[in-house]
Amino acid sequence: MSYLDVAKQVKKNNIASVYLIYGNEYYFIQNLKKYLTKAVIGEETDNLSTYDLEETPIQEVIADAETYPFFGERKLIFATNASFLKAKPDKLSFEHKLEVLQQYLQSPVEYSVLVLIAPYEKIDERKKITKLLKKQGTVAICKPIKEYELKTWINQLADQMKVTVEDNVYDMLESELSTNLNLLETELKKLAMFVGENGVITKEVAYDLLSHTTTDSSLRLVDAVMNRDLYKAISIYKDLEKMKEEPIALIGLLAFQFRTILRVKFLKQRGYSQSHMQKQLGVHPYVIKIAMQRERNFTIETLEYFITQLAEADATLKRGTMEKDLAFEILLYQLINGKTA
Repeated sequence: MSYLDVAKQVKKNNIASVYLIYGNEYYFIQNLKKYLTKAVIGEETDNLSTYDLEETPIQEVIADAETYPFFGERKLIFATNASFLKAKPDKLSFEHKLEVLQQYLQSPVEYSVLVLIAPYEKIDERKKITKLLKKQGTVAICKPIKEYELKTWINQLADQMKVTVEDNVYDMLESELSTNLNLLETELKKLAMFVGENGVITKEVAYDLLSHTTTDSSLRLVDAVMNRDLYKAISIYKDLEKMKEEPIALIGLLAFQFRTILRVKFLKQRGYSQSHMQKQLGVHPYVIKIAMQRERNFTIETLEYFITQLAEADATLKRGTMEKDLAFEILLYQLINGKTA
């Protein structure tokens, strides 16, 4: 089952006796641990046991599971680093007696919830113990989401928060947060609280409230240049100043954006598809997607002019012949007013 499916079951208090959580998305694993803790034992931490299976044999974990809880009705047991599920298990100073686990899986006790965690990209699906866990327990797959899954993931979170996300907000969320699911959920919660239940998260709301990161701000600077909006460009730069971003670093980010747009423009003229462009340039698919949206707004001559201006500004800053802030603001003026698209 997917992480979201298992999370929904747990939140509905539909609790299994045995779980196998595997995958290398730490955010998903931590969330499931949090949800299970709340559902199974609540605040009763005396009934929580945590084991590292690189230090404790599985037979000791099972012995704990079979011991009746001293407080409350149920106990929760997390046993992480289940390397015996990998194709090549880690070498340990002790032996995991998997037959003890196999016997337990056939008839788990009602008063314990056993959670085995294998934080690895892959486990060996052919192993007897893996097959038995999948048959007798609930399996939660916690792997990083793919690019094409991000919109679905955002929608599912929005549904849980009882809000609607406008189509043009997805790109804003994807540009910087797609690789940080924890930050994505935090930012979405903030937006949902602002618009309220059954509210709509618009581009304007997202723009005002999202915690903009440096790369995201460089994209907004490109937009400001594209729209010939010097006031907005300076405003974005001032925000970046408050984030302690150096002008030289920002020039590098802008140069990367415009070079990518230019390369995408060339590849598009040669008939490359978006996926082929991504392979050719070796960048994130979203970078290609955004560049394809922007390239139609610039001529090749304009992009080459921008790249030249950025290179000259970079040299000026490195020589120290002009105050950094002034040099960067002059650069923005030249990009916006010096050449028409």
